[in-house]
Amino acid sequence: MSDTLIVVRGGGEARIDLAPGDRVTIVDVEGLQPALIDDVAVLAGAQAGAEHAFTATTAQAIIVRAPGAPMQPDAQDFATDIHVHIARTDPANDLPPPLAEPTLDLRVPAANARAYTVRKGDYIQIIDVDGRQCSDFLAFDATALQQGSELGLDPTTTRTLMGRSFSSPGLHSRFYNAALQPLVEVVRDTVGRHDTFLLACNAKYYDDMGYPGHANCTENFNNALGPHGVAPRAGWPAVNFFYNTVVGADETITSDEPWSRPGDYVLLRALTDLVCASSSCPDDVDPANGWNPTDIHVRLYDRSAELTPGNAHRMTPDAPATLTRQTGFHPRTSALTRQMVDYRGFWLPAAYNNHGAIAEYWACRQRAVLFDLSPLRKSEITGPDAEALMDLAVTRDMTKLAIGQIVYTAMCHATGGMIDDGTVFRLDRTNFRWVCGEDWCGVWLRQLAAEHGMQVWVRSSTDQLSNVALQGPLSREILAPLVATPGHKPSVAELGWFRFTTGKLGDIPVVVSRTGYSGELGYEVWCHPTRAPELWDALMAAGAPRGLLPAGLDALDMVRIEAGLVFAGYEFCDQTDPFEAGIGFAAPKSKVAPFIGSEALARRREHPQRTLVGLDVDGAEHIGHGDPVFAGRVQVGAITSATRSPILNRTIALAKVDVSQKALGTALTIGKLDGQQKRIGAHVVRFPHYDPDKTRVRS
Repeated sequence: MSDTLIVVRGGGEARIDLAPGDRVTIVDVEGLQPALIDDVAVLAGAQAGAEHAFTATTAQAIIVRAPGAPMQPDAQDFATDIHVHIARTDPANDLPPPLAEPTLDLRVPAANARAYTVRKGDYIQIIDVDGRQCSDFLAFDATALQQGSELGLDPTTTRTLMGRSFSSPGLHSRFYNAALQPLVEVVRDTVGRHDTFLLACNAKYYDDMGYPGHANCTENFNNALGPHGVAPRAGWPAVNFFYNTVVGADETITSDEPWSRPGDYVLLRALTDLVCASSSCPDDVDPANGWNPTDIHVRLYDRSAELTPGNAHRMTPDAPATLTRQTGFHPRTSALTRQMVDYRGFWLPAAYNNHGAIAEYWACRQRAVLFDLSPLRKSEITGPDAEALMDLAVTRDMTKLAIGQIVYTAMCHATGGMIDDGTVFRLDRTNFRWVCGEDWCGVWLRQLAAEHGMQVWVRSSTDQLSNVALQGPLSREILAPLVATPGHKPSVAELGWFRFTTGKLGDIPVVVSRTGYSGELGYEVWCHPTRAPELWDALMAAGAPRGLLPAGLDALDMVRIEAGLVFAGYEFCDQTDPFEAGIGFAAPKSKVAPFIGSEALARRREHPQRTLVGLDVDGAEHIGHGDPVFAGRVQVGAITSATRSPILNRTIALAKVDVSQKALGTALTIGKLDGQQKRIGAHVVRFPHYDPDKTRVRS
């Protein structure tokens, strides 16, 4: 038997077709979520992990529902996901359901290739049936082919024009031919790791290995494409979907087993009429196909399907994939720019048309801007042991956190290395909200609660809360007149730093927090995603007379580096403690209650090895994350983040260095090329570089 996982989204439903003998297990992943089968309750909402299981005795279709209403931003009642695990008796039923009604359903048997034609605008879905199976892909301009000219996909041209080793959904999605004309674009990708460096496998490869006569993709392509007038070749330069190759530091190319899982796929869209061919690679003499070639499946869909773009994101390697999704503000932001990038599983603007990062930066420093920060992960922590769980999980003292207060803190492993940083909101005595960047925090909190026998629920509310950051010196005068708060709650004008209030903006229920990521006076406004476009419109209308602009990630990165605000994967990782990350204040010695990592942090606090410093950099050359930092010939650290500061008119950087180099004024150099041939001067300065005493954000 093989397993299928179907995720029923909170508030939604899914139709599931079953065969006799299929074993079904329905799981309430986060707790408190009812589950219904054909309107009959099978789970009533209990502890996380509660299950209901049964075996289908006949062929049947069931409807599984996860009922629930939208959550108000100051509440914590909402629907969460239900997982349906199916142990299938027939593995042939394990293909993912079609994305629309297929116009072609084509199986490519293991060690074979098939050719097919595609109309302009139609979609091509290439599915790895059993996982870890490579599929080479060829495409030719059908019109040119009819005229005797082979204009096929050219990986070298594509890499040059896209500036990437592999095209992916978003801004850099196209594959070109040698005439520099786009043939296909990548719409979806559930793997994210492929190859466009190498030829499809060919006879010479196997001959040289000592396997003469071995089946190969090149000869399979020659046979499949011959009837379409394509001349045979000794080796085809194909796009190698799912092929896991790596270029090493010594410039050698190595390969390993593919990253693809059963049912993973790439979805393409034809940009002209095409003749295509897909293979199931026959390589069974190295790890390329996990040593065991299996089938590939191809589906075509009509252009009218209008399938949304996205990459797959998984909070853990065994978690179900979630495609890049849109924030509640997307209808407004996408109308203002096509510069959308995949940021932590959501489409966010890098910059806006007719503005750009520099103009947006100056608007933040001088007037006000709106940042869409909805991808922040939110978890609702409720129950009698909510305070005890959060106090155990984070580095700040939760017993001192007042209702209506927010605190910035770190969440650490037992080693002292950071899981994430984030903010904790205290909504009530036993009600907390954790806002961070990492999905896995919620999983870890549930595990922690179970290990310690705590009566507490941890549920993801990311898709129930959209938030926009209104930042800049004019943010208070823009926002304060718009929000009405209850008499017992502070008004926006009265709201203190790291405090929040609830109320309405017009008739939109909102939470307003005096928080941000810019180093300026600012607020975040939180609402349900269905009300986000209205909220955006109201803020833009009120701010327009004061020069309010929308701002994207490029401007956000500039202001956060100037303000010395850390970013996951740059200033910290699971090998970095809060002191090394420059946020030692978030792990105060005054917290006496034990928490996860407290013993390790006590040791690290007394014996620091590295620390975060600010650097002023000579000249205007680009400085990037990971550039080595030297004291003489010895590398003493690395750049974590850098930018050209418009307001300071110089290049600035944050760097993690040996503690012996932290003194203000210390002269260091930043290495380029091999680190030795080219050096850029720098010296240690106080950071944050901009407003180091945080007078503006506290104003």
